[in-house]
Amino acid sequence: MTGPGPGTMPERITVAIRRLPHGAGLPLPDYATAGSAGVDLMAAIGTPRLLAPGARGAVPTGIAIALPPGFEAQIRPRSGLARQHGIGIVNAPGTVDSDYRGEIEVLLINLGDAAFTVEPAMRIAQMVIAPVARADWREAAALDPSGRGAGGFGSTGTAARPA
Repeated sequence: MTGPGPGTMPERITVAIRRLPHGAGLPLPDYATAGSAGVDLMAAIGTPRLLAPGARGAVPTGIAIALPPGFEAQIRPRSGLARQHGIGIVNAPGTVDSDYRGEIEVLLINLGDAAFTVEPAMRIAQMVIAPVARADWREAAALDPSGRGAGGFGSTGTAARPA
């Protein structure tokens, strides 16, 4: 299947996946529930890896994919690991481009205050497949005005807006 056409979004796409030797025995990514947006990625490691507080490390998943043009895979943290242990992803969300064919690795970081052990076959991240748009850049001497203008980094405040 090719990428989405203008104004359309397929419900499902086919993604070729290759299981690498060190990923043998791990299940292929799958949706946990009918409403899941992403699939879990697992640690394709033979022995546990310790991640000290403040440390980061690339954890292999044992898979490589071939996305159709017009799509990307976003690698995102798992909310349970983030909440319970402070485990995140350094470049969250990480992007897997449609022309990348190498192994997906997850760049974990331990933002918690205790060491964390990544166990073999542990679910370490989630992957969401999303459509992408490519821009045709048009240089302009001025930009169309907006209500916000150039305000950024907290310019809209933190208090709730009146209903």
